[in-house]
Order: sequence, then structure tokens, then C-alpha cells
Amino acid sequence: MDFQKILAELKDKKYSPVYFLEGEEPYYIDLISDYILENVLTESEKSFNQTLLYGKEITIDTILTAARRYPMMAERQVVVVREAQNIRDIDELASYVEKPAPSTVLVLCHKYKTIDKRKKLYKAIQKNGVYLESKPLFENQVPNWITGYLKTQQLGIEPKAVQMITDHIGNNLQRIVNELDKVVFAAIPGTSITVDDVEKNIGISKEYNAFEFQKALGSKDLYKANRIVNYLIENEKTTPMRMIVGILITYFRKILTYHTIENKSNTGEVAQKLGISPFFINDYLTAGRNYPLQKAVLVISLLREYDLRSKGARGGTTENGELLRELTYKILHL
Repeated sequence: MDFQKILAELKDKKYSPVYFLEGEEPYYIDLISDYILENVLTESEKSFNQTLLYGKEITIDTILTAARRYPMMAERQVVVVREAQNIRDIDELASYVEKPAPSTVLVLCHKYKTIDKRKKLYKAIQKNGVYLESKPLFENQVPNWITGYLKTQQLGIEPKAVQMITDHIGNNLQRIVNELDKVVFAAIPGTSITVDDVEKNIGISKEYNAFEFQKALGSKDLYKANRIVNYLIENEKTTPMRMIVGILITYFRKILTYHTIENKSNTGEVAQKLGISPFFINDYLTAGRNYPLQKAVLVISLLREYDLRSKGARGGTTENGELLRELTYKILHL
């Protein structure tokens, strides 16, 4: 079951006796477990009927004792187990999940790991509970996720502003939400978030950022690229070289993909295959002309080489700032 369906059922007060929430993306796990803690019971019911446990501190018996208890002066009780990935012999919960207490809502938050789907516990959850595997978003899914999140806040956002946030933060949803909420707090419902809003509230420069850097490289704008490099070097803590190189590798891989597309005149198809907004098509057309297939392959090779050198491989001792300048020069002069 996906998180939206789980959340919709919870809002309709349709409760399952067991929720097993696991996976590499903690955002949805926290979202659902926090909703249950905040909304299933009334404030007066929570004192005697809400239990919060931590996997590092408990045993299976602790969970079973809490889950099998009867609620006091309430229709149900809630037991939430955080850090459930740290519980030894977690598969022993299968016997409880096979016959869960109908008056208990047991929530197991199993982050960064997945249980063995061949074991009895998983099969019991499938039969009597709700199972969520929370997977990280792929990078090309992040812009749509940001747009969708802001839509729930009655806000739009400019494509360039979306890309700035994506490039700066990556696919960590909790970090994205934390930064977006700064913009949401300052915005007027019904308006659209601009690059100025992002710069003012999140602190990402609208002129000197990884997105503008890749665009300058793509258009072979030597002056702009070198100005941005100077800024990135001076602000290395917020824009480390490994982050910049990762963004550029993704960018030039898209240029490689662009060269494989037969019908380049169909902008909708090109945008879909590159995983970008049609708003940025012209940037990739320009980059495709400046970096034919062989040159794009060479750039990716350079990026991998300098990524290794920045990590101290190959006996390199050059500072990252100088490596970034050198890398930029070589890309621009291919």
C-alpha cells in the first residue's frame, strides 16, 4: 500500500491492528507514525493508552506486553515502536501479527532496512496488517515531488526555482520539506514561488549555484562559468566538490541520452526521455551542439577522474578548489 492510501484511510478513521513501515526513505515512515500518534486518540485518552517504545531499549516481550494490554476508558490503544530495525529476532513478532489484539494499533518503524519477505512476519503483515516500503525518490522524480508538495500548500513554483532546490538538496525528502516550509511560511497562498523567494528564504544564490554552473558549461559561457566557480570555491561548505561533480555527471549523462533520441524535434518526447521540464529543452539543445557524443563521453570520464582526485585517490594532493578550476577549464576547452 502506498503512503497516500494509508494516510487517506487513517483520516477516514479506518485503523489496522498492525502497521509495518520500513525502507530507506524515512520521511513517509515518520509522516504516518506521527499522524497516528497525533490523531488516533484524543488528548485525554493518550495518557493511559499511548505507548512509545524504542528498538534499542526493548525486547520482543516488551512489545507483546504493551500490545496485548487492554485500553483504559478508550476504544483502542496505540503502541508505536521507533527504531524497530534494532530489535533482535524481530520475526518472533509473527505469532502476534497472526492474531493481533483488535483494540491495539501497533506501529513498527523499521528504517533503512527491509525484512526478509520469505519469513513468517512479512506474510502475517500482508494478511492482517498494513505494510509500507518507503523507497527514496530517483533524482528525476524530485522536481515533480516538490511541485506536488507545494500544490498541497496552495502554491505554484517556477521551473528554475524547482531545479535550484533539487540540485542543492538532492532527494532527501525531510531536508527538502524543511527548506520548502521556510518558503511556504513567507508565501501568499495562490502565488508561485520564484527564484528570488528561494534565494531569500532558503539561501541558495539564484546566480551562483550548481544549476547555473551546469548551464554555463552547457552553453560554453567561459565568463559566467568562471565567475560561478569562484563563488563555489569560496562557499565550499555549502557546495562541496563531490556534490557539484555528482550533479554534472547526471547532467552530461542526459546529454548522452539526448544524442540517442531520433526525433529531436518532438520537444515533449525529448523532455520525457531526459526526465526534465520542457522549460529547459533549449538548454539541452545548446549543450548537445556544444558537446557531441564523443565529447560528452570525454567529459564524464574527466568528471570521474576529478571525483577520485578530490577524494585523495591517485596520489593527488591538490586542493578541491584548484581541482574544480582545472576541471572547468578542461571541460570548456574540449
